[in-house]
Amino acid sequence: MRQVLYALVPAAAVYTWFFGYGLLINFIVAAAAALTTEAAILLLRRRSPRRSLRDGSAFVSAALLSFAIPPLVPWWIPAVGGFVAISLAKQLYGGLGKNPFNPAMVGYVLLLVSFPVEMTQWIPPRMGDLDYRHLGFVATLAYSLGGTLPPDVAIDALTRATPLDIVREGLRSARTFSELRAGSLFGDFGGRGWEWVNNMIGLGGLYLLYAGVIRWQIPTATLGGLLAPATLLHLIDPSRYPGPGFHLFSGAAMLGAFFIATDPVSAAASDRGRLIYGAGIGLLTYGIRTWGGYPDGLAFAVLLMNASVPLIDRYTRPRIYGHSAR
Repeated sequence: MRQVLYALVPAAAVYTWFFGYGLLINFIVAAAAALTTEAAILLLRRRSPRRSLRDGSAFVSAALLSFAIPPLVPWWIPAVGGFVAISLAKQLYGGLGKNPFNPAMVGYVLLLVSFPVEMTQWIPPRMGDLDYRHLGFVATLAYSLGGTLPPDVAIDALTRATPLDIVREGLRSARTFSELRAGSLFGDFGGRGWEWVNNMIGLGGLYLLYAGVIRWQIPTATLGGLLAPATLLHLIDPSRYPGPGFHLFSGAAMLGAFFIATDPVSAAASDRGRLIYGAGIGLLTYGIRTWGGYPDGLAFAVLLMNASVPLIDRYTRPRIYGHSAR
């Protein structure tokens, strides 16, 4: 768990540079809520919370949740997300090692469905517009804790649609992808700022592979399941379907492939099962992004494939040596 957190540090630093201090504030609030919830539930179950609080799993859930939610939200958004992730998605099933769904994604999806206004108020990157004003740490903290902004700043002036939102709505309005990506929020491949964050997430994922924390099947299959249909449809009609670079560097694809889908508890167990599991996440993510009602969809894809893991494991278990298949 500590190595997963270490691998996220470069991405967190780049995220903070482009999008402000909201990630750090949200992580502190989500981690406090997650740890408090875990300790309270374990005490109610008459179990010592010391070992669970020190295993780092609550911090990982809080970190992933912080990356998923907008950086400028009221404090109760990450607090509710941390509470739900630990109480409903983890401790309700018996604690770490028994949860069938990824806790961070359960918390995120509940927030997204329950509080759509707060969860869609994203701010553009520092380099998105030359005249854009970013909030400092004190101003961000004041909004998080008290909902107050500087007198000459309104929340609507700070928040804008993400590149995924812009492309989804623009394509539905009969605009071409080349027209949409000409905006200031787009970089070389995907969203400006998000490209660098995803680069750092990718480097962190490669470190986890090198250290043996995760295995290659799920990241490879997840990215392949996303990029294969993106490449094919882009070749068929590049005006209507964004290319693979946009899908890779604009949303949570890299974070999902290396840090979310690879959760050893809620993922498939066998090598063949991991390939099927990862490919399903990639394909579902692309389908939701292209034809669904949400701009990204990775969290929904992960939870749907989490629910499919028992079936995948049943039909991909390695045959025991000396036993014939029936």
